[in-house]
Amino acid sequence: MKGFNLSAWALAHRSFVLFLMAVAVGAGAIAFGRLGRGEDPAFTFRTMVVSAGWPGATLEETLNQVTERLERTLQEVPNIDFLRSQTTPGRVTVFVTLRGSTSPRDVPDAWYQTRKKIGDIRHTLPPGVVGPFFNDEFGDTFGIIYGFTADGFTHRELRDYVEGVRSRLLRVPDVSKIELIGTQDERIYIEFSSDALSGLGLDRAALIAALQTQNLVRPAGTVETGQETLSVRVTGAFGSERDIRDVTFAVGGRMVRLADIAEVRRATADPPQPLFRVNGEPAIGLAVAMRDGGDVLALGRNIRAAVAEFTADLPVGIEARLVSDQPAIVDEAIGDFTASLWQAIVIILACSLLALGLRAGAVVALSIPLVLAIVFAVMLIAGIDLHRISLGALIIALALMVDDAMTMTDAMLRRRAAGYSLQEGAAYAYRTLALPMLTGTLVTIAGFLPIGFARSAAGEYTFSIFAVVGIALIVSWFVAVVFAPLLGLAVLPKQVEAAASGQGGEGAVMRLYRRLLDAALRARWVTILVALGLFVAAIFALRLVPQQFFPSSDRLELTVELRLPQSASMQATEAAAMRLDELLTADPDVERFSTYVGRGAIRFYLPLNAQLPNAFLAESVVVARDLPARKRLEERLHRTLQEEFPAAVGRVAPLELGPPVGWPVQYRIIGPDLDVVRGLALRLASVVAADPGVRDVNFDWMEPARQLRIHVDQEQARLLGLSSGAIASALASTATGASVTQLRDDIYLVDVVARATEAERVSIDSLRNLQVPIPGGRSVALSAFATFGYGQEQPLVWRRDRMPALTVQADVVPGTLPDVVMARLGPAVAALAAELPRGYRVEAGGIVEEGAKSRASVFAVVPVMLLVTLTLLMAQLQSFQRVAIVLSVVPLGLIGAVGALLAFGRPLGFVAILGILSLLGMVAKNAVILLGQIEIERAAGLPVREAVAEAAVSRFRPIVLTAVSTVLGMIPIAFTVFWGPMALAIMGGLLAATLLTLVFLPAVYFAWFGRAQAVQRPVGA
Repeated sequence: MKGFNLSAWALAHRSFVLFLMAVAVGAGAIAFGRLGRGEDPAFTFRTMVVSAGWPGATLEETLNQVTERLERTLQEVPNIDFLRSQTTPGRVTVFVTLRGSTSPRDVPDAWYQTRKKIGDIRHTLPPGVVGPFFNDEFGDTFGIIYGFTADGFTHRELRDYVEGVRSRLLRVPDVSKIELIGTQDERIYIEFSSDALSGLGLDRAALIAALQTQNLVRPAGTVETGQETLSVRVTGAFGSERDIRDVTFAVGGRMVRLADIAEVRRATADPPQPLFRVNGEPAIGLAVAMRDGGDVLALGRNIRAAVAEFTADLPVGIEARLVSDQPAIVDEAIGDFTASLWQAIVIILACSLLALGLRAGAVVALSIPLVLAIVFAVMLIAGIDLHRISLGALIIALALMVDDAMTMTDAMLRRRAAGYSLQEGAAYAYRTLALPMLTGTLVTIAGFLPIGFARSAAGEYTFSIFAVVGIALIVSWFVAVVFAPLLGLAVLPKQVEAAASGQGGEGAVMRLYRRLLDAALRARWVTILVALGLFVAAIFALRLVPQQFFPSSDRLELTVELRLPQSASMQATEAAAMRLDELLTADPDVERFSTYVGRGAIRFYLPLNAQLPNAFLAESVVVARDLPARKRLEERLHRTLQEEFPAAVGRVAPLELGPPVGWPVQYRIIGPDLDVVRGLALRLASVVAADPGVRDVNFDWMEPARQLRIHVDQEQARLLGLSSGAIASALASTATGASVTQLRDDIYLVDVVARATEAERVSIDSLRNLQVPIPGGRSVALSAFATFGYGQEQPLVWRRDRMPALTVQADVVPGTLPDVVMARLGPAVAALAAELPRGYRVEAGGIVEEGAKSRASVFAVVPVMLLVTLTLLMAQLQSFQRVAIVLSVVPLGLIGAVGALLAFGRPLGFVAILGILSLLGMVAKNAVILLGQIEIERAAGLPVREAVAEAAVSRFRPIVLTAVSTVLGMIPIAFTVFWGPMALAIMGGLLAATLLTLVFLPAVYFAWFGRAQAVQRPVGA
């Protein structure tokens, strides 16, 4: 590198450089302690939930009047990808999902636009619609969950204690939100007997009006005197259920207490609200979410201390149990990765010391902590935490970051052996190698560009790979040219023997390489053809490597989803969940478990596939004792669900990595008519079920529900002075109950609900004989003007982009990858799709859809990566011919990558693809440095063949040492669930590419530039 010599400047300002080294180490140590810790990197959930209710509406009315209006407006939201909605009678929930390419900074504006647009059309919704409501915190993760159980206390008493804990924990640093799970709102039920009221001649509406007016909060004014202002307060508001019982009414000239004509009692909501159970016991859950950028380990310590302080004062019988402890999991995961990092450091240090000798290896060894220290400081400034992705990226970068230090140290030794001082050797190394090393570093970073700029959830999830590797490689170049010369001056011997520098006696490895290189140059065309043949074989063998999006997590949790028929009641779901709890309690492989009834598990883990609340749904989170126990438990629970719960759809699955998907095999039938869509879905399900790798085929909605239809004789009803609305109100207040007022009890508002007695609520005959009040104070039986019958209705409908969408979903048998199954199903599904009526279509969902989106986002950046790489190569080599030679070597790393994946039976997943793409830059770096050395030798006057041979021999040790260090340094993560495929792809690809760089590139160079020169002597002669 001409001009200013950074290495010479560093040696001329040793005290200042030493000061910078000390500052770097100190800053790195401080930064490492302050870096945030997490399990996974945060990624933006580009989904908002918009919901609304219309009590009393049918499914069709809700679809046409609420769902359709909301979706039509929501389609106008900027950057919208798709809408997905669930509609039940009287209730709609719409998921607004933005495109994966939407920048995180644009997401808040999109949610503002969503609220604004819905606000503009709110007046067009039917009267009686409640909402719409908005939830743009759908991705909040509650990593710490406590379950509070009580023995000998009421639910209300337990809730009071848990509310106290919640208030205390909200003051803990880094806490952003706390939610309570499984709380049951209290109700005061006034249960009338319709017959008794009719016998007394009482009008239920009049009784309810009396209750409401007595309990109203109304201002009574103030009295201004000459000296003070007195507030006027009117008594009569209800303070307890006793006050309600004591309300009196005038009946036939006498006063009657409400308690004499109705039962007044306090109870929890009926039917129950979503429930929570811990180890089979009813509980209230307390879930804590951390603020963005917080330290989950510090949060865990603070929460444990606060809970311990509060629970020490709890009465005997109330117990706090830790259900989900993300800090402990993160601590263990970071500990494992940190151990892997230190193992990698030790391996690389050993390689350096063995290959370069004690003193030269010490220079490289001392460079590693300097690089890491600066990297930690930059990570803190850039807001990159320590988590699964960044720690893995550090291990990947570790071997790459010593390459430049090895190259500089080797060059200084060689120059010293030639008779120059170490200072002159350092200056010469910078002058000849700094620019090729910088170009190679930038080319390596360019190989990670598709990771850094993939505009998708998966790309955002893995962004830290690009960021950390890029930071580490830039820092390693800086350390190599500024700090390494000073370290070399202090550590390297002042006199260097020729043998020590690699120029004298040679070892067996070098002699073997010289013979191999001589043969390759002699048979250069055969060498080229063999390499090309291996590359073509790798392309074909790539089809044999199974595909995968992201693997399952290696955490100990299993999620057990139990979905009853969609018409099931909360009581039926609770009974099924209790049976499942009994089975889990007796299983020796279960350490602990928690069960959610009427809803899915709260998002305790960022990539969790969260479920909407539904009465027919229960989900258990089971923690196994260890990984072998988890595997045994998974199959055993699957058999149990099939045998013990034949009417339910059950799924047992480990936690996912990457963006949440849910059922791995999914196909959607989309079309305008519900009945046609259902029929086509049945045909599609038979196609999917025919594959031997598929099990548990089911639908996200399908089965109809029974409906009790009351046909009113409208003429007769009008003669009696009744309307359908009055009849519906009478039925609702009888069967379900109607909230008539609220009791203000401490921090709670308790609804006062009037309804019929239990015997009248659950009996169809009682409904027939229901006394409906008519004008004049009289009542008449419902059967006098209405008939009863049964029908069917759809309890639930999913839509996608305003069209009914029914998903056929399935699991895969153990040992089978979903991508492989869906690839086999492809032709049969395509044949069915070709037969669909016009306006209907089949779409692949699940893992295949998410994987395709993520891969597309990566491949969209590949042209940019290639352009940047070509620009850097042209800037360095200034020759189309030499750039072409480098590019001929770059893709050959695929040979080793495919071979390694096949040899170890690992899939080609999203992360493995990123590894193969990043491999291109690693290979290009070695090729650039070797090519630059060839040009230096030719500039010194050597013929082409001798220049090629001399350059290859001189670069053999640093290139091989770097490759071996990289490969061995990745051993600690080579067999992990997440990083294994990527590590193996890089390890195999780099080994193959290194051999080809040292053999194939010289053969290509000699074949291209040596055509006009005769070969005069063998290599090494």
